[in-house]
Amino acid sequence: MFFGYFKSVVEFWKGTTLVVPNRPCYVRALAPEVRSWPSAAKAALYGRRFGMAEAMPLRRSTGRPNVSSESRPLRILLICAAALMLSAIAAQAQTASMRPSIFDGVSLTQKLNNTIPLDLEFRDENGNTVRLGEYFGSKPVVLTLVYYECPMLCTQVLNAATRGLQGVPLEMAKDYDVVTVSINPRETSQLAAAKKRLYTGISGQRLAEEGWHFLTGDEPAIQALAEAVGFHYAFDEKSGQYAHPSGIMVLTPEGRLSHYFYGVQYPSRDLRLGLVEASAGKIGSPVDQLLLFCFHYDPQTGKYGVAIMNVIRAAGLATMLGVGVMVMFLSKGDRKKRKGDVA
Repeated sequence: MFFGYFKSVVEFWKGTTLVVPNRPCYVRALAPEVRSWPSAAKAALYGRRFGMAEAMPLRRSTGRPNVSSESRPLRILLICAAALMLSAIAAQAQTASMRPSIFDGVSLTQKLNNTIPLDLEFRDENGNTVRLGEYFGSKPVVLTLVYYECPMLCTQVLNAATRGLQGVPLEMAKDYDVVTVSINPRETSQLAAAKKRLYTGISGQRLAEEGWHFLTGDEPAIQALAEAVGFHYAFDEKSGQYAHPSGIMVLTPEGRLSHYFYGVQYPSRDLRLGLVEASAGKIGSPVDQLLLFCFHYDPQTGKYGVAIMNVIRAAGLATMLGVGVMVMFLSKGDRKKRKGDVA
């Protein structure tokens, strides 16, 4: 009899796990000899196994995990988060496969401390031939590359530059200049003049007429300037539009690239610091690239439209972060509750 009891105890310790109430433990198997023991003997073994002063009655396992009702919402959230993540990955892969090859070379590469060719010739808003170097020499320059008939992002870039410079405690034309160059060689000085009237009026700065210059030019000069600043774009024959990145640059009075600002938001504080450092000939450090493309191709309609997938990705990322934070708080609450139950 003693040998049988000893053998049962050994079998129990080798692989059998008991269910402790309010704990995530499971019974895989109880040796037949243990199941036949008297209740007092099973209780004693139970208490010895888990170090409990008073053993609680054993309960039969159904062979399924003991999932409490409190943990079910947590499991549902985890499943939803995993499904959302897989959906985002699948959508990204599908979008990448639908993206036309025209975007492969579109980028804004930082070429800090690179000197742009100041001898390039363009036409100002009055149709006069000017050298790029005429706008350099004594003060820093904010450079924007857009095209004036752009139906989408270029307007946002110019609007953002206007808003950002409005909050800079420096005076345009006195402390810095702004030079806007069209990347479309077919655009005319009349378009440049119209843009100048619009944005110098919006800016509200006293000397904006003297300090903000809108230029057009021939393709060789445009490409040389774009290459010098790392502005890589492409023209789509089907839509008649340019695929290009968004961003502005700040250059030193000598024409060296000092700072890059990406996207369509340029905080006044950052612009002020960039202008102050550029005026002193300082070169900034590389920043994270946030590229926004001017248009996106919809393969179902065959047209180019607003970059809605960027909005969807941002919303999906925000949702995933929210679910993650919720799961973290719920898991902490569940652990605290279990500790309270054990105590």
